[in-house]
Amino acid sequence: MKSVTRLILVGLTGVLASTGSALSQTADPGSEDWPSWAYGFLAPLGEGDRVALPCPLDANPRSCRHPSAPEFEDGIKHSLPDTDLKFTAREADNGYGPADWYPGDHPEMPDIVRYGNEAAGVRACSLCHYPNGQGKMENAHVSGLPAAYILQQLDLFEAGDRRNSDPRKDNTNEMARMPARLTDEEKQQIAEYFSAMPFRQWVRVVETDMVPTVRITNGGLMVPLEDEPLVPIGNNIIEVPEHPERMEIMRDPRSGFVTYVPLGSLAKGEELVTTGGGKTIQCGLCHGPGMQGLGDIPGIAGRTASYTMRQLWDIKQGTRKSNGIMEPVVQNLSAEDLRNIVAYLASLPP
Repeated sequence: MKSVTRLILVGLTGVLASTGSALSQTADPGSEDWPSWAYGFLAPLGEGDRVALPCPLDANPRSCRHPSAPEFEDGIKHSLPDTDLKFTAREADNGYGPADWYPGDHPEMPDIVRYGNEAAGVRACSLCHYPNGQGKMENAHVSGLPAAYILQQLDLFEAGDRRNSDPRKDNTNEMARMPARLTDEEKQQIAEYFSAMPFRQWVRVVETDMVPTVRITNGGLMVPLEDEPLVPIGNNIIEVPEHPERMEIMRDPRSGFVTYVPLGSLAKGEELVTTGGGKTIQCGLCHGPGMQGLGDIPGIAGRTASYTMRQLWDIKQGTRKSNGIMEPVVQNLSAEDLRNIVAYLASLPP
C-alpha cells in the first residue's frame, strides 16, 4: 500500500501545482449542464419537481424515500434461463428476502444480505445490489470491491459524507441511514461477502446519435419503449437493460445493460483517462492497470456510466467526500468531460 499512496500523492501534487488550491466548483441542478440522466431524469430540476424527503439521522431508513409505485403482481410464477426456480413478481421484489435465482453464483449469504432486518427497517442488501453484488444503474455495483473500501463507504454514509447532489434522487437517503442500524459484525459480513465475488461483465457500450424512447421507474431504472420512435441522444447517456422485463419484473442478476453514448465520446474519454488531457491526472495512477483496482482502491472499469457519473459529479459538488483525494482530480473537468470519461470506463472489461 505504501507504493499506492505514493503514486496518489505524486499525482495530486501535479494537479494542485497546475490548478491552485481551489476545490470543486458547484453547479445548479436546474442548469442544462447538470447530468440529470445519471440520477434517473432526462431534464434539469424544475419548479414544482418532486425532491427527496427530509431525512433526520434518527429516521427509519424506509421513511426517507417517497412511496413506491404499487407493486406489480400478476400471480404468475416467472422463470429465467438456466434455473429451475420460479418466483412471482412480488416474491422477486420482497425487500426482506428477495428471489435468489442462482444460488450457485455466490457464496452462502449472511442473513443481513439475504433478509436484512425488518424490525430496523433495513432491507436486504441482495434486493438492490442482487445476491451476486452486480447492482443496477440506479444503485451501486459492490461485488469485487475491497472489503476495507466497503467498510469505509459504510462509515462515510453513516457520517453524512456520502450523499446525492441531485435533490430528486432519494434512494441514497435510505442507504445513508442503514449503517447506523447495522452491528459491526454485520458490516464485516457484508464487506467480506461482496468482496469475495469478482465483478463480471455487465455493460455493452454503443456509440450512437439516436436512442430508444424510455420510461423511468420510481427507482430510476430506464426502460425502453418498444413501440416508440428513436430520439436524439443529445448530451445524455442512456442505459437500458439488455432484457428489460427480466430485470424490472424478475430482478434478473445475470441481465446487464446496454449503454448508449454520444458519437465520439469514447475517444475523448480515453484521452482524459489515459493522459489527463491537461486537465487532470491519469486514472490508472490510482486505479491500476485497466482501471481494475489497486490494493484497497476500487476498480472502476465496466460499471454502468450512470453510477460512475453520479460518484464523480457528487464529489465535484462536494456532497461525497473522498478525504481530499478525488476532489482536486475532478475540479477542472466539465460535465461533458466527465460524461466522456464514464462512457470510456464503462466500455472497459472489468
